Order: sequence, then C-alpha cells, then structure tokens
Amino acid sequence: MASNGAGPANSAAPVTTSVNHTEKPDKFNGLDFKRWRRKMLFYLTTLNLARFLTEEVPTLKEGEQNAESVSTVEAWNHSDFLCRNYVLNGLADVLYNVFCENKTAKELWKSLDQKYKTEDAGDKKFLVGRFLDFKMLNSKPVISQVQELQLILHDIHAEGMTLSEFFQVAAIIEKLPPAWKDFKNYLKHKRKEMNVEELIIRLRIEEDNRNSERRLFTPNFAKANVVEHGDKYNAKRKPRPSGKDSKLGARKGTFKKKFVGKCYNCDGMGHKASDCKKPKRAREANTVDDISHDVSNINLCAVVSKVNMIGSNPREWWIDTGATRHVCSDKEMFATLQESEYGEKLYMGNSATSEIKGQGKVVLKMTSGKELTLNNVLYVSDIRKNLVSGSLLNKHGFRIVFESDKVVVSKNGMYVGRGYVSDGLFKLNVMAIKPKVNKVNPSAYVLESPYLWHGRLGHVNYDTIRRLINLKNIPTFQIDKSHKCEICVEAKQTRSSFKTIERNTEPLDLIHTDVCDL
Repeated sequence: MASNGAGPANSAAPVTTSVNHTEKPDKFNGLDFKRWRRKMLFYLTTLNLARFLTEEVPTLKEGEQNAESVSTVEAWNHSDFLCRNYVLNGLADVLYNVFCENKTAKELWKSLDQKYKTEDAGDKKFLVGRFLDFKMLNSKPVISQVQELQLILHDIHAEGMTLSEFFQVAAIIEKLPPAWKDFKNYLKHKRKEMNVEELIIRLRIEEDNRNSERRLFTPNFAKANVVEHGDKYNAKRKPRPSGKDSKLGARKGTFKKKFVGKCYNCDGMGHKASDCKKPKRAREANTVDDISHDVSNINLCAVVSKVNMIGSNPREWWIDTGATRHVCSDKEMFATLQESEYGEKLYMGNSATSEIKGQGKVVLKMTSGKELTLNNVLYVSDIRKNLVSGSLLNKHGFRIVFESDKVVVSKNGMYVGRGYVSDGLFKLNVMAIKPKVNKVNPSAYVLESPYLWHGRLGHVNYDTIRRLINLKNIPTFQIDKSHKCEICVEAKQTRSSFKTIERNTEPLDLIHTDVCDL
C-alpha cells in the first residue's frame, strides 16, 4: 500500500514545487499576446504546471471508489486550480473579470487563444504595410533607422512570412535617405552579393566617414582660440611704412580678431567691402525711387483661388491634435443628431466663436473596412473642415502614430485606418459616402435653369452642360433642347448679300456718244 500511495503523492508533488529564479511575467493588458503567451508558458513549465493547459479532466469510472483513484483526481484538480489561477493572476484586472468564469486551465487557455490569436490575424497586413511605407530620413542616423527596419523584418519573420537574405539587403539599400543617393547607386552596381551584416558594416563605416567630414568642414573649426594680428595702417588713408620699421611686425596693443562678416560687394565671407579685391559694384542709391515711381504705373490684381461657400464643405475628415472635440459641418453625415436648444458656442483658437447647432454620432467607414464611430460630435455648420480630435482618440485607447507624412490609427494592436498629409494637415482615408440630395432649396433667391448656366459658362452647348451635371460639378436640372439662345442665334447669323447690279463686260459698253448737239 505504501508503493500505491506514492502515486498520488508524486502527481501532487509538482504543486508544491517553487522556483525562485524564474521571474513572473508582466500582466497582460491586451497587447503583444504572443510575447506574453510564451513567457507565461515558460513560467508554468518551471512550475511543472504547463501540462494542465492541454490535459482533459480525469473522471472516475462508475462504481470506482478506491482511495488511489480518488486521490489522483483530487491531486489533478488541485494542480489545475493552481495553473488556472496562475494564468488569471497574469491578466490585468479588466481582463480578469472577463475570463474568470472558465472552470479549468485548458478552457481558460483556449479562450485566450481564440480571442487574441484571431485579432492578431490582421497583424500580417499591418506589418507588411509598415515595411512598405518605411522611409529613411536625412535628419536621423542611418544605422538607427536600419535597426528599426530590422525590427520590422524580425516581426515579419515571426509571423511566418519568410524573406530571403538578398531581398532584405536590396530593400535596405532602396530605403536609404536621399542624401545617400551616390552611395546607394554604388551599392546597387556591386556584383558581389552581401548579407545583412556586411551591409550594416559598410553603412556604419560610411556614416562615420560622413560625420568626420562634417566635423572637419564645420565653420571656424580650425580657428578656435586663434588670435590674428590686425593691420594698424589703412591702405586707403596712409601708406604702409617702409624700411626698418616695416620689419618689426605689429606693435603692442594692435591685436584684433579677423572680420567674420559678409562682404557687401561680392557677398563673400571673411572680409569687408573696403578690402574686397573684386571690381566694385555700381552705385544704386536711386534704385528705390525708380522702383517706387514705376510701381504706380503697374496694374495689380489678385485672384481668389479658394472660395468658402456655405453648403459646399468637403466631406473629408482631418485629425487635429489641438482640437478638444470632434466637429462636423455636414448635417447629412450624422447617424444620430440631437438639436441644441441653449445656443451654445464653440470657441476657436483666435477667440472667434461659432454656433453649435446640435450634437450626435458620426460613423466613418475607413478604407481598411473598419468603422470608426465618433460620439458626441458637434454640429457646426460654418466650420470649413471636419475635425477628429486626436486627444479624444488617445483618451479612448487609440494609438496615433505620425511618421513620414502619414498617420496610422490603431487600437490594442489592431489596425484601424491611416491618412496622409494634405495642405499641411493630416487627412484620414475615409471611404466616400454618397450625399443625400436636398430636394428643397433653402434659398429663395437661387433659381437653377439651363439658360442661366448656359450663359454663365460662356454659351457652351447643352451636351457640355449635361456632362458637367453627370460629374456633379453643377446642380441637376432639366434641359429643354427646343429652346434657342437669342445671343447664340444672333452671333451665328451670316451677313445678308448685297443687291445685284449689272456690270458692263462687253466691248464699247462704257462709250457714251452725245448725238443731240451735232
């Protein structure tokens, strides 16, 4: 019986095993599930509890009540209880409440895999996008940027997407900054193949050489703490002394620094215009008067290239990190809208105010296929651009990365959408939504007719007007083909012919004889 009793004791022995040299992994908060999973699996392995993540629950057969089987099941349940709670204690408090209902360690581990491995499925596309969009800048060290690119390549390999060594070398060479154009062409034309380590060594040597040359040619680098002798005698005022005195050198008290300003004669550095050796410029004292005299005869005109028309605001959305609220100018883009009754005001950065006409929810369909729901969006009809508050997105767990003239929005490691720089601002890539057509025109002073647009567009033909309507460049209206424009008809009329006359074409037709005065 002693030997039989050793079975349950041995199965329960791993429960009491303590490993002090193993550090417990950090709490999982929803990010980097693969890394946390590997750490937790290693931690449970050191505790001899990893097998309970895959084993089924042992059960007693019907009628089996011997002490050995009962103790074995109890020991297994106790070890499974420890394994399950080790995993639960490795979760953040928010996730603990979600997964604590799982009864066994295997169910808990399976639930975590189903939830977060599925969400990580989009990481492959996100990593490929990061790799393709990565660009090196002249303002950063090349080696540090190559290391960032290597981290992206490592993540790609970790996802199971294998890239050859030659492809990695060619990609790193192609992504070198513009200042390295000559060295990039040199590497492209090398016939001998290199691996990534050899390429990094060459790049490090080239960067060190460039840094040393930059320090060497820094202005005043070789002239630090050097005092030069000044010339006491001016060449224009007094002649230089000759004879014995000229060989004695500079007198005491005549030391001064060399002139480091700009020459107004040749625009060179290091000498004055009075000491310039190049031909003197012509005097231009009266240039300002002549120019001001000619300016009065110039016809100046200004052309307005942008018109802010009420009701014609673009439907793009712009990320503004300085905005504290989401703002929309188009009423039709709201999924739900509650009209404002208290006359609230929206304060701009220049102390100007705009009336808030309502507040609601806007759903943006991103080009990635995901929908971004903006809550508590202010409806301000007279604002020129629709704004997405960067601070509110960050407050609700979104991650916004600005890099290389683009912005990437993600949440909990999941890619949401992106945008690009346009006119100095970051514009989100939002799928175009067909606007609703207002059948009732709010203005009583606007009358749309084909004759009006025919005159506005320089009396073009009606086929051109129909194409403009199809392109949504002008409002929609009916065209009456039977109508004739009086101005066009008058302009296309031909001149009427002159009256017919008789011409004398026969001989002696023009001879007149006076027979009455014979």
